[in-house]
Amino acid sequence: MSQTPMIELNDGRSIPQLGFGTYKIDEENAAEAVRNAVDIGYRLVDTAAIYQNEKGVGEGLKGHDDIWLTTKVWNESQGYDRTLKAFDKCLDRLGRESVDCVLIHWPCPDNDLYVDTWKAFVEIQKAGKAKSIGVSNFLEPHLKRIVDETGVVPVLNQIELHPSFQQKEARKVHEEMGIATQSWSPLGQGDAMGNDVVKKIAEKLDRTPAQVVLRWHIDNGLLVIPKASSEDHMRDNFGVLDFELSEDDLAAFDQLDSKDGRLGPDPATMNS
Repeated sequence: MSQTPMIELNDGRSIPQLGFGTYKIDEENAAEAVRNAVDIGYRLVDTAAIYQNEKGVGEGLKGHDDIWLTTKVWNESQGYDRTLKAFDKCLDRLGRESVDCVLIHWPCPDNDLYVDTWKAFVEIQKAGKAKSIGVSNFLEPHLKRIVDETGVVPVLNQIELHPSFQQKEARKVHEEMGIATQSWSPLGQGDAMGNDVVKKIAEKLDRTPAQVVLRWHIDNGLLVIPKASSEDHMRDNFGVLDFELSEDDLAAFDQLDSKDGRLGPDPATMNS
């Protein structure tokens, strides 16, 4: 079994670079999916309150305290007191006393509660209920504000990132602030796999297009959490640890980037 590379976070902990995402895996199938992922070799599982599968994820991870577990607090639960209560409910559903990491799912800037939510996260970490704390979908102003108001820097920012939307400016900001970048929708909802550049590299390396795209994330120092419901896709996604892309391969990806490549909601206007 290939060893998953680790990346050191700003709090001194190390996180697996490749993980298993559970978005759109329903509650009744989550436990089996997670068990399969662990058997394949995944050492990080990512869930969220809004996915409505935390109970199944927790069941699938019973007896596997060594697996990194991340969850997220949803938008309607923002605000100091609401966040504390919502996170305790996350733990109850997961059947855990603590998680490795909890993220603010979206900043929801118009609601202006993300700073209070972050302050609650700081308390959650102090209480030992989350070993690390981070954010998701935060833009530079949101990141700088929570750091300015609390002095606590998120360990990571999980953002939409794929070959058609490479987020180079955001990654630069993260690097300057000591924040790891974690990619959601790393395959661009499947679009990247049909790209001629990707297919050409895949043919040359005798790999699948999905493996080439995921390797691109890894070779760029990104954390990546592909989702897959079938065991075959899980294995395919995990089979990216025994090869690397060449400098020419990586350069070829540059031409795929587009400022209009966002497929999901815009964090500046996502408020519900």
